[in-house]
Amino acid sequence: MSTGLLAGRTELDKFGKSSNNQLTKGYIMDTLSKSNGVIIYQGPSKLDGKPIVVVATGLTKTSANGKTGDMVQTWILRADIAPHEAIKTGDDESICGNCPLRGINGKERACYVVTHQAPLSVYRAFHKGNYPEATHADLIALAVNRMVRLGSYGDPAAVPTQVWAMFTQGTKGWTGYTHQWATASDLKPYTMASCETEEDRAEAILQGWRTFRVKTDDMPLLKNEVVCPATTVGLSCEACGSCKGTTGQAKGTIVINVHGYGKKHLKAA
Repeated sequence: MSTGLLAGRTELDKFGKSSNNQLTKGYIMDTLSKSNGVIIYQGPSKLDGKPIVVVATGLTKTSANGKTGDMVQTWILRADIAPHEAIKTGDDESICGNCPLRGINGKERACYVVTHQAPLSVYRAFHKGNYPEATHADLIALAVNRMVRLGSYGDPAAVPTQVWAMFTQGTKGWTGYTHQWATASDLKPYTMASCETEEDRAEAILQGWRTFRVKTDDMPLLKNEVVCPATTVGLSCEACGSCKGTTGQAKGTIVINVHGYGKKHLKAA
């Protein structure tokens, strides 16, 4: 298992110093360009040091997700435990941190992600060896002129920030959210601070974050909040692109009513 920034980086960088550098680079990029999914990080979680893997998918195939649109997805997973099992044991802390939507060992879970669906599919494909590994240089070229979701499942704070910095460098834009905003200030340019309470939102704004709040249907809007246009006018995340942290021109804070399989548990969360 790799413990560096990217799996295989040391050997590839060493090999890249040889006279076959251009041939090696061409072979790697040709392989990556044909794959719909690529490993962009494999190593310790920044949250608890346990092994995680990040896989970017949708690189060659169009996404059918109507809410997000055709975006490159990134899946942050425990590398050694299937996601639907990790939520039952609490091992999802490695990739979700202190997110209150996790529930307790899979119970009263308010998160909209159904772990035995897309996350499990990606996890199984990873263990079958279906995804090639990217190097530092590859990251910048993987999603050029595409919109990217940072953390389709999992919190971007579990991953070294420089991975996101390189991966988003050539993109058209991105969306991202973190519940670790109190301790992950380096993510401000890339993610929104995920908040559920008025107090958390106020504190995050005070710390310089833009916020994204999930509320129940009966909770009121707060000052300077804008309702997510995906729910008001059907604008996809790909077309909107507002939830990219403090980068760009967007200044407001976003709110959305809780949705998905576990929405009944939001108050408990």
